[in-house]
Amino acid sequence: MGRKDSDLYDYVADRMIQAEAGRAEALYDLGLLYSTGQGVDQDFVEAHKWFNLAAIHGVNRAWVDRCEVALELDKKAMERAQRRARRWLISH
Repeated sequence: MGRKDSDLYDYVADRMIQAEAGRAEALYDLGLLYSTGQGVDQDFVEAHKWFNLAAIHGVNRAWVDRCEVALELDKKAMERAQRRARRWLISH
């Protein structure tokens, strides 16, 4: 693994830790990472989940990004994203 890959891996791991601690910016950053596929596999369902959680936690720009990602999802995928967000909220 190259230095750049290692740095990105560390960044993703840090964002996950910060998200677990309820940091709104980390929730938003995870949405960005999943929507672009940087450091993680691109996954619009996960991106929507994280943007949704960030929006709930007061990150205004997450509302716009969540809507943009939603354009990539069909109804079933949208339902999965919403279920994942609800499960995360319940467990945190």
